[in-house]
Amino acid sequence: MRESSENVKRRRQQKASLRQVLFPPTAEAEKTDRWLLAVFVLLAACCWLLPASVSAEGPSPFAVDKLPGNPAPDFTLKDVNGNSVTLSSLKGKIVLLKFWATWCPPCREEIPSVNSLDKLLKNRGLVILSVSVDNSASKIKDFVRKHPINNTILIDDTMKVAKSLYKAFKLPMSFLIDKKGVIVKEYIYVHDWTDPEIVKEIESYL
Repeated sequence: MRESSENVKRRRQQKASLRQVLFPPTAEAEKTDRWLLAVFVLLAACCWLLPASVSAEGPSPFAVDKLPGNPAPDFTLKDVNGNSVTLSSLKGKIVLLKFWATWCPPCREEIPSVNSLDKLLKNRGLVILSVSVDNSASKIKDFVRKHPINNTILIDDTMKVAKSLYKAFKLPMSFLIDKKGVIVKEYIYVHDWTDPEIVKEIESYL
């Protein structure tokens, strides 16, 4: 005769209780469990939100929706070779401003299609700026040796441009800026930049 599921459940609970009595968890084991849980939560947060190191609170996911239609916040950042690049100096060109990081898997996923877009529209006036929130130029250079990036890479190691000016709350995040320096479109998260609809949209501003 088969044992009822309720009895099976009761016996399992009794065994678990007995194990707790006979083999109580040590303080070291509990400490390890708490550490693993903390690491898991931290990694999960990093994949979704930018670290809140610039301000006490990270940018609201709704704040970025207010940017299109407004002048793109100006900034000056250094590229991986130490040269300064100022956004406003690119007025008269269409700029695709991208925020990314070497440790961001979706950002890495975008690289091939971004390179293809750059190759397709660069000679027609599109400028792509890839702003990395990594804290080390050498780390970015090592990454690019393995994953070539054709466009200009800038370093925003304090994340002041990404978070304070452009309200980036996750990576990757991109903005299309027209010839007058106005943000006309936001692109949240990963995209295929060879998608005909996206290419057509960008071409309409060239």
